[in-house]
Amino acid sequence: MNHVNVAIVGLGWIAQVVHLPILEKIPEASVVAVCDADKARARYVSDKHGIKNVYTDIDQMLKQDNIDAVHICTPTDSHAPAAITCLQAEKVVLVERPLARTYDEAARIVKAADKANKKLMVGMNSRFRPDAMILRSFIEAGELGDIFYTKGGWLQRTSNRKTWRTRKEIAGGGVIIDTGIVMLDMSLWMMGYPDIERVSAMVYYHETEHVEDSGVVILRMKNGATITIEVSWSMHIEDDIFYCNIFGTNGSARLNPLRLNKQLHGNLVNMTPAKVEKPQSLYKRSYENEIRHFIGAVRGLHPIISTGAEALQRMKIVEAIYESANNRQEVVVNVD
Repeated sequence: MNHVNVAIVGLGWIAQVVHLPILEKIPEASVVAVCDADKARARYVSDKHGIKNVYTDIDQMLKQDNIDAVHICTPTDSHAPAAITCLQAEKVVLVERPLARTYDEAARIVKAADKANKKLMVGMNSRFRPDAMILRSFIEAGELGDIFYTKGGWLQRTSNRKTWRTRKEIAGGGVIIDTGIVMLDMSLWMMGYPDIERVSAMVYYHETEHVEDSGVVILRMKNGATITIEVSWSMHIEDDIFYCNIFGTNGSARLNPLRLNKQLHGNLVNMTPAKVEKPQSLYKRSYENEIRHFIGAVRGLHPIISTGAEALQRMKIVEAIYESANNRQEVVVNVD
């Protein structure tokens, strides 16, 4: 396939600010349809971007015969029905994170992809940050030795957050499933997907009522390694903090800003590239790289990174995190 015709379902912030502008810059892709339950919003977006085909119903949209792939950018509660419908219509699908509200919903989506024999990607844009890709290649080359500890965090300033993300029936949970799953995915990806043995977690409800706004998680691996994650929507801090620190037997590294240090002949040597992009640029590039990767995968140029099967395993761990937090005890994890 030389050219990919894309439909976008859900026209909120992520679609308007990220997906549409990036797709318009990719010569090998065209947005041929948009769909949103809000007819006025759908018409506004289509007019703004010059998209002829506008829908408020996915089933009607899928009758359009020139759609190759669908980006699903809706709130999480509609990911499963939207993704399954598109997969059953034999479309390649990109779903914004998280894949679903629960493990069972995620499993239904993955099963539909397998049955249709169609590719399914989950939007984990942090994997596509240029600094993260450099760090991952550094680790894969064995430069840090055996990774035994990873610490990641995404701490956001207190805000009057009154979006659908604070409604459990829509989002499935709070900050753990929103940004915690990003740090979980990043840490496991950096460490090469070690098997998790046990999870211990605490969550807090400082500024929210129905979902957690802060959480701390400790994950113990079967190989003896450890991951800790801290996330919050409501920290009393001046600026948001996003980081991932990696510690190995031969060196250490961190993200945001990128730093690479390796032990050589008894000395700690700075291996950081001379030129490192600014955080704002890295964030923008992460989405550009992610969507370009998806289009390339649809065209058959390479396998998909951040698959539905990987996301399903993450959901199993997320449910163990919530179980641990709710019961205030350590939980044994089985992700087979």
